[in-house]
Amino acid sequence: MLRSFWRGIAWLGVAAAVPSLATAAEWDPAQASSNLGLFALSEAQMAERKIIVTPIGELELPTGEIVACDPLTTETDWPALSRKVRPGHYPVSLFEAQGRVAVAVLRFRPGTPVRWELATLPDQDVATLKGDEIFGYPVDAGLGSFMDKTAMALLAARQDKLEYGDYYGEVLAAEFAPNQDRFAMHHPAAGNPLNIAIFWSGWGDGLYPSFWGLDATGEPLLLTTDFGVLENADGREKK
Repeated sequence: MLRSFWRGIAWLGVAAAVPSLATAAEWDPAQASSNLGLFALSEAQMAERKIIVTPIGELELPTGEIVACDPLTTETDWPALSRKVRPGHYPVSLFEAQGRVAVAVLRFRPGTPVRWELATLPDQDVATLKGDEIFGYPVDAGLGSFMDKTAMALLAARQDKLEYGDYYGEVLAAEFAPNQDRFAMHHPAAGNPLNIAIFWSGWGDGLYPSFWGLDATGEPLLLTTDFGVLENADGREKK
């Protein structure tokens, strides 16, 4: 099981995170992602830049505590992000380019962010970062996700019941297939509305940062994960 290995890497700080303008004034979030301007683009600009927006459904967040992770290789005690949101259900969209999922977005309210803040775990401090270091979550199964913290236990319980222990092959593959193997809104427990937004992670395995997009009062409008496919919010392939 790779879960413990990856958990150790994240907590040791091998990953680096972008200190946000909201928490570390000397640090520019653009050092971690050149794509934060994506959310200010018009539909025409998105089309020109070869970026497709795909809504994939609403995520149930009964506690408002969000886990962002690789759902198949992360330990069940992986913590939720430090910032909480109001419990409810919120739409998830994927920004796709070059045939890949480039950015995943969990939207809480309409509007264009005016500030950005790195999404951190409770023991992570952006003040400890230097240069272009980032905190992010490690991916080893080619998948990213958003889920309520209570969904992780349901996922683990179902995995424990599998005949071969291959969660993707035995469960997720059939749910991904109708969506060209790009995403699924997965319910780990039958009859339970609690779900998990699972999606391709850009070019595959790696370490990917997430960011809170904030309004002028500091309230979150969205949570986004950048999978490193885009550069300068442009999906066109370089010639």
